[in-house]
Amino acid sequence: MRKSFGWLLLSVYFLGATACKSNFEKTRTSGNGELILNSAFKYYEKKNYQRALTLFELVINTLRGDARAEKAYFEYAQCHYETRQFLLAAFYFKNFSNTFTNSPLREEAAFMTAYANYQMSPSYRLDQNATISAIEEFQVFVNLFPNSSKVSQCNALIDELRRKLEQKAFAEGQLYYDLKQYQSAVISFDNLMRDYPESPDAERVRFLIAKAAFLLAENSIVEKKIDRYNEAIARCGDFLEKYPSGKYAKEVKEIRKEAATAQKAVQKKLKNV
Repeated sequence: MRKSFGWLLLSVYFLGATACKSNFEKTRTSGNGELILNSAFKYYEKKNYQRALTLFELVINTLRGDARAEKAYFEYAQCHYETRQFLLAAFYFKNFSNTFTNSPLREEAAFMTAYANYQMSPSYRLDQNATISAIEEFQVFVNLFPNSSKVSQCNALIDELRRKLEQKAFAEGQLYYDLKQYQSAVISFDNLMRDYPESPDAERVRFLIAKAAFLLAENSIVEKKIDRYNEAIARCGDFLEKYPSGKYAKEVKEIRKEAATAQKAVQKKLKNV
């Protein structure tokens, strides 16, 4: 008896599921634009974003001039976001923002353009095009809606994304250093300090610049050693001016002393040639 009752419940469940699917399929294949659009709105309200998206796609290009186009375009973009199609979501939200310039939904669309890009921002070790796009779009939002309640959130997210770019730049400089490509390391770290002067890694970066400049001089041909030791000494001076009692100050003083001694030895050697 219990077994039969269980099969009955299971049968009812599958019949219900089949009926729901059948209703959706009937709507999808009906060719009735009005029915499809109204059903898309209903599925959206029920948070069934995949089905709403499927139906919106059938009619979205037929709504030009329709009073419901604004609502449909926004929900269409939101469906892409909710189904984690962030690249398309960013595209459609931006298109909405540029098309419906007087819409009360424009502010939300502009924010979601940036936020969809934010969702695509990967680990700092990977390509950062999405990170850069997100920063740009958040800045666009702040410029368009300076009095929005979302401005503080945008600024916080911009800081988070910029920190990721800093980490990327630091990793690139560190890689050059580890590969003993000291000139490239100095250039890379210099660029980091130019772009992110307030970086929390600034002290370590300036230490690595001084050390890389010294190692570059050490590994240079004789004709370039004097100028490069001069550069290393100057870099050490820059570090000690900013961090006279810093974590790396003692080591930097040793590097400067060693560079000065090595420079004198090279000068003496060249005089005797």
